[in-house]
Amino acid sequence: MVETELLRTFVVFAETLNFTRAARKLGLSQPAFYERIQRLADQLGTVLYRREGRALTLTPAGTRLTAFAREIERRFADFAAQMAGGPPERRVTLAAGEGSYLYLLGPALRQFGPGLDLLTLGAKNSLGALARGEADLAVGVIDLVPPGISAVDLVRTPLCLAMPKHHPLSRVRSLGTRHLRGHRMILAPEGQLHRDLVGRALGRSGDQPDQVIEADGWPLMLRFVELGLGLAVVNGICELPRGVVARPLPELGSVTYRLFKRRGAPRFAEALRLETLIRESARG
Repeated sequence: MVETELLRTFVVFAETLNFTRAARKLGLSQPAFYERIQRLADQLGTVLYRREGRALTLTPAGTRLTAFAREIERRFADFAAQMAGGPPERRVTLAAGEGSYLYLLGPALRQFGPGLDLLTLGAKNSLGALARGEADLAVGVIDLVPPGISAVDLVRTPLCLAMPKHHPLSRVRSLGTRHLRGHRMILAPEGQLHRDLVGRALGRSGDQPDQVIEADGWPLMLRFVELGLGLAVVNGICELPRGVVARPLPELGSVTYRLFKRRGAPRFAEALRLETLIRESARG
């Protein structure tokens, strides 16, 4: 039998991945906190974390344990509420990126109403939050779904070139990456998924832009386009400012927004309701 106190200790550790900060949060000495983590690992017979240089990271077993421990905490809170004569207050946590919230999820969030917690994270971090049990559902653009996560396609949208309405390229019938030569491009910062995707596509065709302005997030990228500072590659679901148009770039293909869930996670009514609303919103 695993002690619930040890599970709570591990949740705090997973949130900080730092023994000193985690021990301070629980009011324990660092040796006492470390002993609890080791005792839990011994009881389960597995390695829960690894040291990579100076940083600590959870192993796959540690990630699964974090999600399990959080679920135990939630179920205990529900049980305590019922024992006190009240209804269980089960909130739903959704993880998604800025673009998903702005251009895809608005109708579903409006219909769902209160009882919803939102995490604004990139696609990879959203899946990490889902795997650790920090989120019940996640939405984003990820092609390779990690083990333990299931995915449902929501919307497939082309990658488009956003430009001022009167830009010469707005009149080109079939745009290609060759048309980007000599134009200043507005791209996401280095290391972001969208920048990597666009950079690889332009690199394959030999059409890397000479000048780049970095902008983090669709609204800022489109604002720079509106100001005439350059051209941007955006997802087709983006709402465009007045005076800006978007044309598909077939060479860059399309992306698919997906709804993600953790396999084997207990399902509860409010999470199922949010999932239904998100699917209906995407179909609309």
